[in-house]
Amino acid sequence: MNAHTTDGGDMGRRVAHRRSELGLTRAELAERAAMDPGYVEYLEEHPASFSREALYRLAQALHTTSDRLLGADTQAQPGGSATAAPDPPLSVLTAEECWELIRPAGVGRAAFTEADGAAPLVLPVNYALSGAAVVFRTGAEGIVARHASGPMSFQVDRLDGTMSEGWSVLVTGRARLIEDADELAALRERHPLRPWAGGDREAWVRIAADRITGRRVTGRGERS
Repeated sequence: MNAHTTDGGDMGRRVAHRRSELGLTRAELAERAAMDPGYVEYLEEHPASFSREALYRLAQALHTTSDRLLGADTQAQPGGSATAAPDPPLSVLTAEECWELIRPAGVGRAAFTEADGAAPLVLPVNYALSGAAVVFRTGAEGIVARHASGPMSFQVDRLDGTMSEGWSVLVTGRARLIEDADELAALRERHPLRPWAGGDREAWVRIAADRITGRRVTGRGERS
């Protein structure tokens, strides 16, 4: 293996899982990543050595990072290693770009305070988008549900230190615990969320966005 290739390990399983999360066929992923569909099929079904460029293109097409596809970031802190670019440029995202980035859903962080003057609590949750709002499930008797009515922020990021790539989106607005039976039924049907931590999490929270902002770091410049 040379400096321009990397060991696939179980990357194929991770690619297939992420593709399934986004509802993409192999052909659609291949088109997004500018690859042959047969190559995508081979990567998903066979451990293989592949180029860093192929890894980068797959990560971009799947709205994730190279490290996550390789399974190399489960214990490492983001930004804790050397990056590909010493001074990658930072750009401000438009509201439309922010919504597009977080639309595939996944895990984000809800931030709120228990009382005036208290330090904010920040908790990871699985989320989805419902119009211009973020929705997620939580425990009916948990701390989030007890403080769901009021100001709340929600942050999502995707960071790839190896490629000096990443983005961060912040939604600010007001949250409420959803109690209307029809609204709950519609959300359960439309968004089959499975909380990453498991457990009994049957309460739903909606954060109506007042503002959405974001930034992106691009280490390789725009692809043509």
